[in-house]
Amino acid sequence: MLVVKRTLIVVLAVIAAFLLVIIASLAKNAWESHSLQSSLDPFYTTPEEFSEVPGTLVRYEPLGAEVANAQAYRMLYVTEDSQGNPAVAAGMAFIPNEKAESPRPVVAYIAGTTGQGDSCAPSRSTDPIDGVRNFLPEAIDQGWAVVAPDEYGVGTQGIQLYLIKEQEVRDTVNSIRALQSIPGASAGDDFAVYGYSQGGHTALWTGHLSEQYAPEFDLVGVAAVAPAANLTSIVERQWDDVAGWGIGADVVRSWQVLYPNLFDGLLTDAARNNYQRIAQDCTFGSFVEGTIRHKIFKQNFFIENPVKNSRVAQILIDQTPMPYPADLPLMLVQGTADQIVMASPNADLQEAWCAAGSTINGLWLAGVDHVNIAGMAGPSVAAWIADRFAGRSAPNTCDTPPPRSLITVN
Repeated sequence: MLVVKRTLIVVLAVIAAFLLVIIASLAKNAWESHSLQSSLDPFYTTPEEFSEVPGTLVRYEPLGAEVANAQAYRMLYVTEDSQGNPAVAAGMAFIPNEKAESPRPVVAYIAGTTGQGDSCAPSRSTDPIDGVRNFLPEAIDQGWAVVAPDEYGVGTQGIQLYLIKEQEVRDTVNSIRALQSIPGASAGDDFAVYGYSQGGHTALWTGHLSEQYAPEFDLVGVAAVAPAANLTSIVERQWDDVAGWGIGADVVRSWQVLYPNLFDGLLTDAARNNYQRIAQDCTFGSFVEGTIRHKIFKQNFFIENPVKNSRVAQILIDQTPMPYPADLPLMLVQGTADQIVMASPNADLQEAWCAAGSTINGLWLAGVDHVNIAGMAGPSVAAWIADRFAGRSAPNTCDTPPPRSLITVN
């Protein structure tokens, strides 16, 4: 009996020590994050007066992250809010050290969902190049200038208009304009857009709307990695799962800016009381909380499938991109094991767009999930974009259907 008691004491002591280490680590990370964000606040503060011209570079400074053979900057630039009023957004710019003999091609990289709090902005992260680490080396070697907007309301004043096409495209083209003003950028008007997850939604809509918002630019191609594209299908499959918490809070906080009272009667008490806070948590934290609420406490975010609401259903349709004409090439990359942006809706997209005559290079990676697809796609996307800037004929894999037999169904 004494041996058992002593063993139990030792086990409890080990567990307690382990928990203390975790708590200390979390506290250290929280302190470091707070310290970093406090030091960055002056840069991201909207000036009392600034130019009303969209795309104006407000300020820039070294990013503080090492990128081989390139200069890395964080920047503040002028965009527009949902009412068309001048507003300020932030982002990053990466410019090769090698002098340009002619205007550089530009790639706009759009990150996935980050959360809407200030510290969630990629350019304010402790590892700001995390999302582009496997893409930047090739881009810099090719001599491209790369811009990575955070999007309006993320890290700066305002509320992000999450999955709202007009805001996404305005921020993208205005970030390119701002990049062109950075000394030494030599950034030209030829560009490609590369988006991941929610950023894939932005990229796809940039293909449709960039000419409207920035007719001076020439878009050579769109690369979308695990794009949140077929919104109705995504919501239908995931409204009552963990993603309902992890993504639902962002959608509700954002869409009610444009559509007041849109979600009245659709949210559970737990969701209604917490969505503002959860939306401002960074993605990892919101999914952790969502997992606990859904798996342990059996709480849903929505009372019922939002698609059953006619207003929500119409907005989802309006925010879902339609097929491209054949002369605008698309590279679609998707992992078959993705359970965040599920693979089936993007298989539907590929088949529908191919049937409509779009030019698609589909790259399906067997067994790859949503997190890992981001890094794995970088080199292939870079090679595809290089061919678009070189004017080569775009590959079309529409004769090869998506590998539906390999898709993991939740």
